[in-house]
Amino acid sequence: MEAKHVKTDEEREDAFKIRKKVFVEEQGFPLEDEFDQHEDAAEHILVMDGDHPVGTGRWQIVDGVAKFERICVLPSHRKFGVGKIIISTLEESAREKGLTAAKLHGQTQAEPFYVKLGYKSASGAFIEDGIPHIVMKKNLG
Repeated sequence: MEAKHVKTDEEREDAFKIRKKVFVEEQGFPLEDEFDQHEDAAEHILVMDGDHPVGTGRWQIVDGVAKFERICVLPSHRKFGVGKIIISTLEESAREKGLTAAKLHGQTQAEPFYVKLGYKSASGAFIEDGIPHIVMKKNLG
């Protein structure tokens, strides 16, 4: 499996299909909340299993920090390290742009996953799109 930066409309559509399947169909997020005004400004990545897109994430700079968002993996490819590939690719992209810190709003059920990757909890739980989340941060330096 390998990650790539989304460069074409087709790749972007593949990323959106994964997000729709995971966040809207599986987790019940409202479709109108999943896609927002940051889509064009954010950098998107896809993880491919051969010719098949199986995971995605995006990031943007918010207040001088890399903010990782919309990280998801298709159910068929969970537990195969796809999430770790997404995070490491996002971190690499942020470092290339000179950023030394990252943050994300992780679902509380995913907190142990992020902790294993070096993230630390930086808030109490809060509700985002009807699901408990927590702010997590990591020094990229």
